[in-house]
Amino acid sequence: MSVPESPPRITTVCPRISPRLSPNLPILTFVYWDLPTDKQIRYRDAGVNIDEAGRAVSSIRKLARQTFTRGVLTDIGTFGACYQLAGFRKPILVSSADGVGTKLKIAILTGRHDTVGEDLVNHCVNDIAVQGAAPLFFLDYFAVGKLDARVAAAVVSGIARGCRQNGCALIGGETAEMPGLYAESEYDLAGFIVGAAERSRLLTGARIRAGDVLLALPSTGLHTNGYSLARKLLFDTAGYGPRTLLPEVGATVGDALLAVHRSYLKPIRALMAAGLLRGAAHITGGGITDNTPRMLPAGLAAAIDTARWRIPPLFEVLRRIGNIPLDDYRRTFNLGVGMILAVPPRRAARAETVLAKLGESPFRAGEVIPQKRGYSRVEYR
Repeated sequence: MSVPESPPRITTVCPRISPRLSPNLPILTFVYWDLPTDKQIRYRDAGVNIDEAGRAVSSIRKLARQTFTRGVLTDIGTFGACYQLAGFRKPILVSSADGVGTKLKIAILTGRHDTVGEDLVNHCVNDIAVQGAAPLFFLDYFAVGKLDARVAAAVVSGIARGCRQNGCALIGGETAEMPGLYAESEYDLAGFIVGAAERSRLLTGARIRAGDVLLALPSTGLHTNGYSLARKLLFDTAGYGPRTLLPEVGATVGDALLAVHRSYLKPIRALMAAGLLRGAAHITGGGITDNTPRMLPAGLAAAIDTARWRIPPLFEVLRRIGNIPLDDYRRTFNLGVGMILAVPPRRAARAETVLAKLGESPFRAGEVIPQKRGYSRVEYR
């Protein structure tokens, strides 16, 4: 036990003990240390800087206001955010929550914080878009060991950019400084989205039939999945750094890993408007193997032909470095496919034309088939 520099006041308390009840009990002495009171301890001394939080909120408020839509009724800073739903006859609210994951490690390592927020928004937008919903508003949660208003503003700038591009309002959020829980330079980021769809236009996958064509839209990289394995392979196994050039990829490790997780909202909405879309699957954690079945009715499976597209070099680099087993490879990474769309076979060409007009490059990744007893719901050919 450390002893205070100034002499403490020692208070001794001797409780009365009856000799007849407990003759052998010793006298108990309680010592209280009165700590010096001349030093004032503030919240900042515990690692939380309220002034820095105020500067961060000021920057965030400006960024958020740029995303406001007609439905937003409250400003940033209220205890709860209010949104007025309009324009729907029988609205169904569709919500989702997600995080960026260990892709944040790359942002922290490179000092580039202005893209992970966009990753987060697009991931959440895609998750509700595949169910037919248009995004309404978004909230973020930014938790950090030591708050730096500049880093916070950079992160939120990405969130605001993603919201603007998707027609979604950044309506609120939370910034939490938690020393002791996070390392000083580390932070975590999560997002919460609410969208709406007409009940009659929800995408449930119920209309998907055997024979439907599975159109795939390319990913822009790893998106937000598989980063724990990618970091282990590139940094630990291969010994690369963020500035190491990957000749096969034509980019540095840092640039390749920070490629933004793109939004598929516009192509999905375009196919819905044309009456061409029966179901959609966002290819995230679990890859094509685990995500495609999420849109399929019972009794149906997906036959995927990987020879129909060229797997991007980054994924092949990772596979080579780690000698990754094929099944694990397919379940960890998206392999260049960010979205799979189920369309009627007779209208597949029309769907491809609609997508091409948006600048998309769709390809036929496979088809829907009856599920064979004892077989997986995704068969690779």
